[in-house]
Amino acid sequence: MAHLREADLNPTRALQPKHPTPSESSPRQSKPIFARADAYTAPDETRARGLYPYFSAVEASSATEVLIDGQWRVMVGSNNYLGLTHHPQVLEAQRDALVRYGSGSTGSRLLNGTIDLHHTLEARFAALLGKADALVFTTGYQASLAAVTTFAGRGDHILLDKLDHASIVDGSRMAIGEVHRYPHGDFAALDRRLAALPRESGKLIVSDGVFSMEGTIVDLPRLAAVARKHDAALLLDDAHALGVLGSDGAGTARHFGLDDQVDLVMATFSKSLAGIGGAVAGSRAAIEWLRHHARAFIFTASAPPASVAGVLAALDVMIAEPERRERLWQNTRRMVDGLRALGFDTGATVTPIIPVHIGDMERALLAWRALFDAGVFTHPILPPAVPANACRIRVSMSAEHTDAQVDRVLEAFVALARALDASRA
Repeated sequence: MAHLREADLNPTRALQPKHPTPSESSPRQSKPIFARADAYTAPDETRARGLYPYFSAVEASSATEVLIDGQWRVMVGSNNYLGLTHHPQVLEAQRDALVRYGSGSTGSRLLNGTIDLHHTLEARFAALLGKADALVFTTGYQASLAAVTTFAGRGDHILLDKLDHASIVDGSRMAIGEVHRYPHGDFAALDRRLAALPRESGKLIVSDGVFSMEGTIVDLPRLAAVARKHDAALLLDDAHALGVLGSDGAGTARHFGLDDQVDLVMATFSKSLAGIGGAVAGSRAAIEWLRHHARAFIFTASAPPASVAGVLAALDVMIAEPERRERLWQNTRRMVDGLRALGFDTGATVTPIIPVHIGDMERALLAWRALFDAGVFTHPILPPAVPANACRIRVSMSAEHTDAQVDRVLEAFVALARALDASRA
């Protein structure tokens, strides 16, 4: 069995083949601009080996299981932290909105795409996070792009943790300001970088609240102290913290009691709130600027009304049922303890994101396939998201997982541990 190269198959890393000459051309080549695409055969080769882990079609689902290829599998690969995707209150709100507002607005928020539910959701989101105002976006990716690109002008500086989410990195590439990336969690390096910048320049520090590949939480007290020292604004991406950390699930700043130390909070609705979209919360002036200048907001159609209504209902459930968050943490502790007892390295995780370190890409794909065949849906995390020798299986827990489902997942990892030990022999 051929060994996979680290760049094989990962859709976020483009292979760099040589340009084929006309005599070497693939039959599907049409124009020179498509030469790289024509030479990109890694997905087909990996499919042929039965190790292609992407785009599995879900035929039906519950909050914690999915039907794929006619087999029900325990879902530990989603971000359904509070288990609200099938909550009757959420589904009812979506159905009612569909009837009242129709299937979509067919326009941008700026023009005809704003409904009253958008304003309600923005007010609720701002109040939850202790901010004066908020702006709702169609996707979390767009919210991230807008928050990073819209405030920085020429002569301003954007400073990113090296493990920040890809949407933040993409936003920084689009921004006019100068971008600096500091080593993950190295606030001394961030302090030195800020000290070297002109005192009068604008500065925006952007960090994940929960790092999605590690399951760790930013050391917000230290980060906020550096930001204050240099009069830098602080933007926190709470995509994986909303609903998980802090009282009422308000996120990282609430977890540390530092709501007033964070200028902007960005979060997505596609995780704990079981929908689609995102929002940015901050001062009234900052959000008003964003509302009228963010291209990612102005030049896209608004989210379907049913989705907005579902997120509002999910917020209601999140506040009314704090026991869901308690159950999420119980399941998380049980899974982490079980995996570590089996000898798996789960890194420094302290959240429901549990990285199971495997090693190289080949072993990670084989591990993913073994778990998939055992009825467990997970994800292999491969380069460039992680270093080539630090590939992992990412397990994400939900409040809706039963004890029996946790046991089933751990049993699959027992078999995997035996197989990995045998392969080392």
